[in-house]
Amino acid sequence: MGVVGGHAVIMGGSIGGLVAARTLSRRFTSVTVIDRDTLPDGPHSRKGVPQGPHAHALLISGRKKLDELFPGLTDELIAGGAVPFDPGRDLLFHQMGGLRIRFTSGQLGISLTRAYLEHAVRRRVTALPNVEILDRTAVSGLFGVSGRVLGVDLDDGRRLGADLVVDATGRSAGRTERWLEQLDCPAPKTTTVKIDVGYTTRVMHRQGGELHGDALLYLMSAVPPHDKRAAAVFAVEGDRWIVTLGGWHRSHAPVDPEGFAAFAEGLPSPHVAELLARTKPVDEGNAERFLYPAARRRWFEDLKKVPAGFVALGDAICSFNPLYGQGMTVATLEAVELGRCLDRHGEATPAMARRFYRAASRVIDTPWQMSTSSDFMYPETIGAKGIGTDLMNRYVRQVMMASHVSVPAHRVMLDVQHLLARPAAVVRPDRVVRSLIGARRSPAHPASTGSGAAAGLS
Repeated sequence: MGVVGGHAVIMGGSIGGLVAARTLSRRFTSVTVIDRDTLPDGPHSRKGVPQGPHAHALLISGRKKLDELFPGLTDELIAGGAVPFDPGRDLLFHQMGGLRIRFTSGQLGISLTRAYLEHAVRRRVTALPNVEILDRTAVSGLFGVSGRVLGVDLDDGRRLGADLVVDATGRSAGRTERWLEQLDCPAPKTTTVKIDVGYTTRVMHRQGGELHGDALLYLMSAVPPHDKRAAAVFAVEGDRWIVTLGGWHRSHAPVDPEGFAAFAEGLPSPHVAELLARTKPVDEGNAERFLYPAARRRWFEDLKKVPAGFVALGDAICSFNPLYGQGMTVATLEAVELGRCLDRHGEATPAMARRFYRAASRVIDTPWQMSTSSDFMYPETIGAKGIGTDLMNRYVRQVMMASHVSVPAHRVMLDVQHLLARPAAVVRPDRVVRSLIGARRSPAHPASTGSGAAAGLS
């Protein structure tokens, strides 16, 4: 690893942009992070991250990678109130009509608010001697020559030259496409999967023991195609529960306290309603709602012409259905790949960008396949369905059913969902046989209940 350029500019100061700043600080003489928002001094939600107040998951692979980039970060977060948990033992996962069997996995997860994580990472990045963060600053365009980005123009009239510009502006990155087209760089093709997701969040006081079985987290996924509801309860810093309720295709929880509680009462399992009955809200007013109409993937890796001096990262490449909690981890893994590609090529050439987009695509493939496959369990979902999706979904249903009674089935699904293993791990021949046998032992299996209820992957 060595210096590959003088100045890098990152558009966007959320998790993806901050992690990119850490990666580039080791490879550029100076790094500037630009965000149009007012960045808070403490762990507070902000306007530029409208999904910030809702439940967020940092996958275990993401936590481990953040610890490599920021040594001691996990311990620091836990010391400040983040809740450590074992995802096999401390998480109640109600899926396919039953709870996954609980076991000690030996893996360490941390449960915390998005604002707390972002604040801790931003504090680490701000302390880097060659990184500057400019908030309340907007980019008005890119400048350069045909096929090469040379920097950014700011709304206040300033122009910042750069050897590399990183677009970490999230779903708003569509405007960047217009700027690139002015430099004779075509926009990538885009795949959109319309899901009409919406969810509502209330924050409750936590004393401990309010969640069934003394669990620290609870997830409930819907049972497609008829039930589109989902729920998440996370213990977080400040002795609080974050309770997020919602679902696909306008199965959205109300924002008023009575409607929110009624939505919880109607869920297939009683755990959320019981927790709400045992706890008091931090804020007596209405809850907050977030709407997310579609997941989107932009295929930069298929472009025949990519500009020098520019890459997109995080949600600017691929924005996932937020119900699966993959975004922060994927952005972190992509930032690490960007550093590796710069090390290999020595500068921000088109060849470096192509290599990065191919590497980012490999990072994206697994979570995109998992999330969109689940979304297509609903006939209302609109978009390009991957080849073999229906067949894979039918099999994974069996694995999910087996996870109600089988520790190996639960373990492999946990590893895949936390991006610790690839989906191929689910279809190893020995696991196929065990899963098909285990599924029939599930108390939610039609052969056991006689209900014939449908089951889904989500």
